[in-house]
Formats: sequence, structure tokens, C-alpha cells
Amino acid sequence: MVKLNKIYTRTGDDGTTGLVSGPRRQKHDLRVEAYGTVDETNSTVGLARLHTSGMAELDAMLSRIQNDLFDLGADLAAPDTGEKLDYEPLRIVEAQTTRLENEIDALNARLDPLRSFVLPGGSPASAHLHLARTVARRAERLMVELSRREAVSGAALKYVNRLSDFLFVAARFANDGGKADVLWVPGKNR
Repeated sequence: MVKLNKIYTRTGDDGTTGLVSGPRRQKHDLRVEAYGTVDETNSTVGLARLHTSGMAELDAMLSRIQNDLFDLGADLAAPDTGEKLDYEPLRIVEAQTTRLENEIDALNARLDPLRSFVLPGGSPASAHLHLARTVARRAERLMVELSRREAVSGAALKYVNRLSDFLFVAARFANDGGKADVLWVPGKNR
């Protein structure tokens, strides 16, 4: 269990931060950007949850995702360098992605079919879930770029890709099963 007695350490005052595995990195390092954007995704999911209190099933799914996002951040903050560690680093596992896929399928089965692209909006929950989706996509782009330079687990990449799919479907679900979706009308304002 994590225990935080002191919130500030002053060790980052020089513009660096420590990875879980020990080494220090610049705060603008791509790995730090990636797990920082995962943290930002988590915050946007938390914001969306302020509007899902009447949707217990969806709120429970989002709660599980918030926990998964901390797991994902921990995974990214402990890069696999191939070195033997004194501890077992926390990693995203396939079961987390499988759960997301099952939840996507369960929600999607109850949605009206799409007739056009969906604009972010409708209900407050839906608008916030769309925001979370776009932040998750940014995290994914950073993770993919990082994976071209350093080790990033395939399970972590798969999870973050599936997460944005989940958030899209969840946003539609929060819009009265898709009935209140705001649809794109191509060329409407020409």
C-alpha cells in the first residue's frame, strides 16, 4: 500500500522527477508526459463521474477505469529495462482490456445505431466523457511515440486504445442510449 506522509519533497525543484524504478527524468521527458497525460485522463473521468450519479452501472465502470488508470500510470513510471528489480512492478494485464471490451459490448448493445458522426455534447455526462476520450487519445499518442524509443508494454498500449473506445460508447450511453446524441451534419453551415 502507498503511504504518503509528506506531500512535497523538493527533489523536483530542479525540473526532474523520479520514476518508480529510481532513475530521475526531466519533467518534460516523453515518459513523464505519457503518464502525466494518463493522470489527466483520470481527472477528466472523475469530472465526468460528477454527472453519472443516476447511472449506477456506468459509474461503477468508470470507477474501475479510474483505478486502472493509476495502474497504467504505475506501469509507465516503472519502465521495463530488463534489469532485475527488488519488487514486482505493477503492470496492466490483458484481463483489464478484456473487461473493457465486455463493458463496451454491454453498453453498445443498448444504443441506437449511429447515423452520423457524433459531436461532443448532449448531456453533461456525455460532454465530459467525450473530453475524457480525447485526453485518452492524447495519452495513447504519447505512449505510442514513447514505444518507438523505449519499452512500453503491449498490454498497456492495447488498454489505452480500448479505453477511448469505451469512453465513446459511454458518452453515447449517457446521452439516453444515443437518443440525445448531437449528430454532425456535413456542410451544414456552408
